[in-house]
Amino acid sequence: MDLSYTDEQNAFRAEVRAFLQEKLPERLSDKVRLGHELTKEDHEEWHAILNEKGWLAGNWPKEHGGTGWDAVERHIFEEETTQAHAPRIVPFGINMLGPVLQKFGSKEQNEYWLPRILNGDDWWCQGYSEPGAGSDLASLKTEAVRDGDHYIVNGQKTWTTLGQYANMIFCLVRTSKNGKPQEGISFLLIDMDDPGIEVRPIVLIDGGAEVNEVWFKDVKVPVENLVGEENKGWTYAKYLLTHERTNIAGVGFANAALENLKRIARLEMSHGKPLIEDPLFAAKMAQVEIALMAMATTNLRVVSKAAEGQAPGAESSMLKIKGTEIRQEINALTREAVGPYAMPFVSEALEPGSNTEPVGPDYALPMTKTYFNNRKLSIYGGSNEVQKTIISKAILEL
Repeated sequence: MDLSYTDEQNAFRAEVRAFLQEKLPERLSDKVRLGHELTKEDHEEWHAILNEKGWLAGNWPKEHGGTGWDAVERHIFEEETTQAHAPRIVPFGINMLGPVLQKFGSKEQNEYWLPRILNGDDWWCQGYSEPGAGSDLASLKTEAVRDGDHYIVNGQKTWTTLGQYANMIFCLVRTSKNGKPQEGISFLLIDMDDPGIEVRPIVLIDGGAEVNEVWFKDVKVPVENLVGEENKGWTYAKYLLTHERTNIAGVGFANAALENLKRIARLEMSHGKPLIEDPLFAAKMAQVEIALMAMATTNLRVVSKAAEGQAPGAESSMLKIKGTEIRQEINALTREAVGPYAMPFVSEALEPGSNTEPVGPDYALPMTKTYFNNRKLSIYGGSNEVQKTIISKAILEL
């Protein structure tokens, strides 16, 4: 694979960079750069800006309202947006549900739901994990029973990211108990405004509550909200998860975090010299940068296959493992670089509109929160231990 950029790709990078300079609100980029919490309105504002430009759905074909970008263009866009400290695109509607609907959904579902995702009419969340059914997702117990023109859903989902903002949730539910566990799962689109749904926040170690429990009690779901065939949801779930795991690799986020680490290492002093000149610390940074460059190359290969219509296989598990390990290592090195200023955790200073004074330089403020929060990276989307099992079976045939 040729890793050099063409003139057209360099011109596209320049176009993206100019767009970000003109259209990315400084208020939003400052919040991202300083690690402040983004509100629902912040995310919606940035989504609307991208959608107006036609750049919100970088992984969708043009016939569905997407950009039609190839893998390299999407890679360039991610690099530039993360370097500019743009808010991330909330992935549940755009990067997860959209591709599933386009591949497995009906014409009517595509015509109705896809424009609503782009226009921000619906905020989607993901209903996969349950207590006792996380990485072992096929053990899920949330049940959907057919009753005429509806399914009646009862059960519980957990770790539902940004579920407090969502008005819709795509769910894996059990519609049959016959055969293997994977054979009785279906994929439903559920309205979160149903009176039988209750959302309960889960407070995390960093003090935030971005994830939730979602409870379903006799929730009525129209049959037309079934994606694909009944009891075939496991196929659709695997398709979605391979794309999710590829995205979790977070090459753009890792590059931006590495650049931030280098900036801090130039400012912090060690034995009278900038920390970046310390041989031991410089060696640690070099090691993680080499790993990141190798992972970025692998990521390009995988997304290139996806662009040709091939769902990523065990390669996405490799990316998920390496990508999350690299991001966690960069977080750890950044805390090390900041030194004692990384110890105080003044969560109030990260809240929107807060006047609380941080302890130490502004770049030290989000370090502890980021470190704690990103411990989840190696757990969600299927834990890294489970990903190693997938690799051992699919590639090594053990």
